[in-house]
Amino acid sequence: MNIQEHVIPYLEYCKYRKELDDKTVKAYRIDLRQFFDFVQSSVPEKKNIEDFITDLHKKYKQKTIKRKLASIKAFYNYLEDEEFIEENPFRKIKVKFKEEIVLPRIIMREEIETLLNYMYKCACNAKKYSLWLRDIAVVETFFATGARVYEVSNIKKDCIDLNTGLICFKGKGNKERYVQIGSKDVLELLKRYHDANIEAINKSGYFFVNSRGERFTEQSIRIMIKRYTEEVGIERKITPHMFRHSVATFLIEEEVDISCVQRILGHSSIKTTQIYIHVAAKRQAEILREKHPRNKMRINTAA
Repeated sequence: MNIQEHVIPYLEYCKYRKELDDKTVKAYRIDLRQFFDFVQSSVPEKKNIEDFITDLHKKYKQKTIKRKLASIKAFYNYLEDEEFIEENPFRKIKVKFKEEIVLPRIIMREEIETLLNYMYKCACNAKKYSLWLRDIAVVETFFATGARVYEVSNIKKDCIDLNTGLICFKGKGNKERYVQIGSKDVLELLKRYHDANIEAINKSGYFFVNSRGERFTEQSIRIMIKRYTEEVGIERKITPHMFRHSVATFLIEEEVDISCVQRILGHSSIKTTQIYIHVAAKRQAEILREKHPRNKMRINTAA
């Protein structure tokens, strides 16, 4: 029995039946290929699987290992459900992970303020005003919504209501969520961008477009942000995803209910959102160390 013959139908099942996004399906394909290349068997024995897991631990962090094993287990669950195999061999494998807490990197409020001020000043020197509007509109959208880069890149023109400021994002697994633009200034900017690029937007079907009138891709967005942050003198690398981390952290700092932050970000589990509590607490400690007036007082502490 050649189990690998079922990989392509399984990936199609994931894409069309489970409606997983292309990046997830691609990751599944890579994980399965890596597994079969290592075990050299369609129906691996327990030792083959354990050796594979040991090899993963030598190469990857725990988060990546968990994802890869979940991909492979899901494939064998599918084979078992479809009765291509009698039993999922991973049922006999017990893997324990020590949970790692890796705090997300955020952009400081002062850095975001500096970046936005610089980008707005660039309007008078912009070679093409409509594209400058796009750049600043993209960055404002990141900070206003906490959306992922592929979500912003793939906003369809009919998925944003410029009257109400409501945007429909398609997140992981093609799940839809609605996020409200809460700033009148940002909404007004999005309207100005739309009016200046309306022909290209209508032709492409996407809200954010490039100089050729096509979708403004994720990679182009990353390059654009890198260019502006370098020009303004921010030395560390700023990525689009850091805006997402920052929005979540700032909302938690402002005591916004964590379940509300979860809905804004589109997390399926609130455990994912809870990481920002740790970030907010760390930031609070830094503020107290740096800004608390007690540290600026001259007190003779000799008893």
